[in-house]
Amino acid sequence: MQLDSLIDRLADFAPTTAPVISLYLDGRPDQHGREQYGLFVRKELATQSRTWPPRSPERESFHRDVDRILTWLHEEARPSATGLAIFACAAASDFFETVQLDVPIEEHALFVGATPRLSPLVRLADRYRRYAAVIIDSHAARIFVFGLGGIEAAGEIEGEKTRRTEAGGWSQARFQRHVDHQVAQHVKDVVDALDDITRTESIDRVVLAGDDVVMPLVRAQLPKHLDDKVADVIRLEMTAGEPEVMERTLAAMRAATTRGDADAVAAALDAQRAGGLGAVGVDEVRAALGNGQVHELLISDDVDADVAEELVARARRTSAAVRFVDDRARLRPAGVAARLRYRIGGKAA
Repeated sequence: MQLDSLIDRLADFAPTTAPVISLYLDGRPDQHGREQYGLFVRKELATQSRTWPPRSPERESFHRDVDRILTWLHEEARPSATGLAIFACAAASDFFETVQLDVPIEEHALFVGATPRLSPLVRLADRYRRYAAVIIDSHAARIFVFGLGGIEAAGEIEGEKTRRTEAGGWSQARFQRHVDHQVAQHVKDVVDALDDITRTESIDRVVLAGDDVVMPLVRAQLPKHLDDKVADVIRLEMTAGEPEVMERTLAAMRAATTRGDADAVAAALDAQRAGGLGAVGVDEVRAALGNGQVHELLISDDVDADVAEELVARARRTSAAVRFVDDRARLRPAGVAARLRYRIGGKAA
């Protein structure tokens, strides 16, 4: 499932004086296989309902949302979902959005404010970014699209298998040329399919898997724009099961993400020191976001939650990418940095 469209709708939500509920739930069952969030939901929603005077418009809207949330959790939440998020505001044209995930939300959380709480969802989307993976040999290939810890799509490509034969009086050299041509055509077909998938699905990262014979042929066929998307090349058998494919490629993606985090932070810090396309610290980044200058927001997960929410929401509203940097030390002491699209008046911010 893609989260981008939901995040965009939440980011575009106009602030209101009515309460907007953002409810994040860890859907993983306890040791007895039962859900663990019911008590939290009832207790926290009951506590929050006392925020407004009885029969006030705000309290009436909140109570309508509570009824709808409890009904949805009882009737529509999948038992298999390990993460749940609900956004509701009855007073705002019965606004109600839900998402069920196959990756965990680490802890229950309830937020009530003038707008939906975006940052936990954006962080999840950043942690489980979509990517494509290809396993290829000389006559077959498997292509996967992964997102949010699961397989979104999978397909196979079969090339022409050429068996060695004495029929027809082929010479060994002629036979080998035929085989080489078939393998090259197979690789081209796979590359073309991968190119089409990454373009139509807006995927910007790819993991390649294959043996030492076919992989040089694949890399030679990749156009530059596709080669730039390759995050890693690993060894993986064509017969590997889907759980192994996901585990191995996800590990490769996370290692690539860590390297990418380091490069992005270094680029932003160096650019800021040189007076170029970088901003560091909450004040500089906030100003750059206000000007629409930010290309990518870099934020550590130990930044104050309300500050993080403000910056992340501004970034999403201005089409800036958001990268949560797991290695907190890289962004200390500022905790926040940005790579910029352009400078204003000769200065970066």
